[in-house]
Amino acid sequence: MTAAWLIAAASLLFATMGVCVKLASASYASTEIVFYRGLVGLVMIAVVARLNGQSLATPVPAMHLWRSVVGVTSLCLWFYAIGRLPLATAMTLNYMSSVWMALFMMGGAVMLGSARVDSRLVAAVLTGFVGVALILRPTVEQDQIWHGLAGLASGVLAAMAYLQVTALGRAGEPETRVVFYFSLGGVVVGAALSVPSGFSEHSWEGLGLLLAVGILATVAQLMMTRAYATGRTLVNASLQYLGIAFSFGYGVILFDDPVTPLALAGMLLIVGAGLAAVRLRPSAPTAQAVRTPPET
Repeated sequence: MTAAWLIAAASLLFATMGVCVKLASASYASTEIVFYRGLVGLVMIAVVARLNGQSLATPVPAMHLWRSVVGVTSLCLWFYAIGRLPLATAMTLNYMSSVWMALFMMGGAVMLGSARVDSRLVAAVLTGFVGVALILRPTVEQDQIWHGLAGLASGVLAAMAYLQVTALGRAGEPETRVVFYFSLGGVVVGAALSVPSGFSEHSWEGLGLLLAVGILATVAQLMMTRAYATGRTLVNASLQYLGIAFSFGYGVILFDDPVTPLALAGMLLIVGAGLAAVRLRPSAPTAQAVRTPPET
């Protein structure tokens, strides 16, 4: 399977995972879903590593710790937003990570004096913000504003996690190890936040949804990892936005999510801003450096 098809399939799996998260949110807290998602991923990656004879011991535990803290926090906020916002809205806010990443890299380059502000990049960032405003206004009720901010924050933290994954790739960490420690972080944080209030009781339907979330997320992440390792980075980044289209379709068909001209315009603006940000950011990471894009 080519890199383009891998990205398309992974985007569909992530969107399908979003459906399962939204359904599971009726019975489980977002932290519980993060816990079970991490547990399933942990087992799957451990089996894959064992079959491939790969060691999971790492020489850079501090880097994995920071990536896990940021990535798992982003995941918790994203799952929370999925459970309380229209599916496409939550997905789009999280996918704004490309815009935030460009902003972080531009700011860092300017602070170090290695680059000047690119007006085109500034325009892309501002366009992304306009897109967010258009999406939140028609699809988020007054009492849902905090849910929208949670989705927005998940995109900011996802961008930070993406940059940390880049650093791990440059340090020579294989993708299975990065995904393993991310899953481990999900188990630890999810358990720590769920234990005080207690875990919810299970039903067969709930268990099926939790298992589906873990399998879909892990398989999608491995497929996307493979695509970034073998395909062209900018093409892959562009195709990732298929996830918004898939989620929009799911939301309309399964959850009767509203379809408004402003919401559609906002999604298109964020997609366009994200693509522009990927192409204009100061220093694009190499294929090796972006082997494992974050889930969020």
